[in-house]
Amino acid sequence: MQRMRAPFLVLIVTYTISIIGLLIIDGVDNNGNIYHMSIFDAFYFVSYTATTIGFGESPFAFTYTQRIWVSISIYFSVIGWLYSIGTIITLLQDKLFLQEVEKARFRRHIKYLKKKYLLILGYNAITSEIIKKANQYDLRAVVIEKDEQKREKLLLENFTPPVYCLNADVHNPKALEMAGIKSMYCKAIISLFQNDALNLRIALTSKILNPNITMAIKSTTKNQTENLSDLGVQIIENPFEIIAEQINMAINTPYSLRLVRWIYGLCNLYDPLRTLPAGKYIVCGYGRMGQSIYETLKENHFEIIFIELDGNKAKLLSPLERSTIHIGDGDDKIMLTELGIKECVAIIAGTDDDTTNLSILATAKKLNPNIITIARQNEMEDFSIFENSNIHTIFIPAKTLINKTVNAIMNPVVDIFIRNITVLGEQNIISLTKQLLEIDLHPILFTLKIDELQAPIILEYLEKEAITLGLLRTSLKNRKGTNNLVTLMRIRNKEITFLPEWDSPIHQDDLFLFAGDVNAQDHLEYIVNNIHEFHYAFYGQEKSILTPFFKNTPNKHSL
Repeated sequence: MQRMRAPFLVLIVTYTISIIGLLIIDGVDNNGNIYHMSIFDAFYFVSYTATTIGFGESPFAFTYTQRIWVSISIYFSVIGWLYSIGTIITLLQDKLFLQEVEKARFRRHIKYLKKKYLLILGYNAITSEIIKKANQYDLRAVVIEKDEQKREKLLLENFTPPVYCLNADVHNPKALEMAGIKSMYCKAIISLFQNDALNLRIALTSKILNPNITMAIKSTTKNQTENLSDLGVQIIENPFEIIAEQINMAINTPYSLRLVRWIYGLCNLYDPLRTLPAGKYIVCGYGRMGQSIYETLKENHFEIIFIELDGNKAKLLSPLERSTIHIGDGDDKIMLTELGIKECVAIIAGTDDDTTNLSILATAKKLNPNIITIARQNEMEDFSIFENSNIHTIFIPAKTLINKTVNAIMNPVVDIFIRNITVLGEQNIISLTKQLLEIDLHPILFTLKIDELQAPIILEYLEKEAITLGLLRTSLKNRKGTNNLVTLMRIRNKEITFLPEWDSPIHQDDLFLFAGDVNAQDHLEYIVNNIHEFHYAFYGQEKSILTPFFKNTPNKHSL
């Protein structure tokens, strides 16, 4: 508005001078009588003259005195008009002005957004996939992104429903407030930057602005994880630690690993197991992922040989680390031969460059065709290249982050099950997998909480009757039959029980994780929401007496 002040003043002054002159100078009407123009007539004439439109002399033909004044007025009024309009047009094209307009539009969108949404900091391939998965759960997304090219990519994605994006620094408290971090509809804030210091700063700022906000923050070191934990961050995501844990499961609990990967949607329950035998391993890349893998292999008493490509990185290592790490190219045939590649069981290419990782594994396969190859894939766009390279196991940190984030935010019960799955033991996992395959080749997971929202009928009858878990698998087609349903977990007063018995009693606020087919899910939801279906399942007969009606609105929580 300050920059528009000068052009508006110029326009007002030129119009005023021109109009005053026309008001003072005598004119002559059609009868030769002297007249003075009205303010409206003068303003009307100056307006179409200054804009170079020109409709002629109005309301009567001008005298020579009037024409002389009009000639003078034309020059400075037209020039003033062009200057003012030009300045305003330039202002409307100004980036800063356009940014302020965008911010005003963004504020309006957030003000009228009355649905649950995720506040995502930064836009890239990972957050794009998170947005798509969030839409499947009827969750909106709000993004803060400073980079103009990334904002354009977000716009080109053409998300439905639309994603609102704010042009601002992600760590700016005002930007976080503008994006609705304090809103009751903000379900969680997600920060998955490579820079741990930036993630920590965002977590601290978010905690101050909204102490109750759910935060999903990326961490790449143990120290960072401890710092985030001290701040009270609920979801701490270290993709390298997750990958190291999966390697540990491939060594010790391959059946559990397959079940976890199935839950993440990465494989089928009938797929071959991913196993890693004991022996000698070569690990290329002593970065954050390499160090996590080293700790895992060391705990399992494997022989490990490290190769680091970056000589500058070696200068930062301790003397002990330098003595155990070989500096050189991982795809150097001579070096690999000297390190005993032919006697190695597996080689892990864990650098942050996909081309280097593919080259390392190609060289290793030539020297030892029987070696197990494990690769780190950094870019999701290169998926087809890695898939067609006959690599035994591919770890994608980006996909790991996506799966972890989606499950932790949208399916927290499932995330709890995954984090505690080792408690079950391999034999129970084998038995559970068989049960799931008997249900369906692709069973579905869903949750149920015994409360007023999801199970009003159960909650009402719990005050009068003891109800067991077995009631929930009763078939509504034949009460004596049961549906294909497995109870994976029960959470009661923060206490976790895996595979609870069917005769165990149901309590208020119990939270269950089930696996079953669509029919089993539908029948369960009718039983807990519809008084007539519950009466048939519980008593074995149709309910004929009129009772208060509970609207049948099953709450589906399927993966």
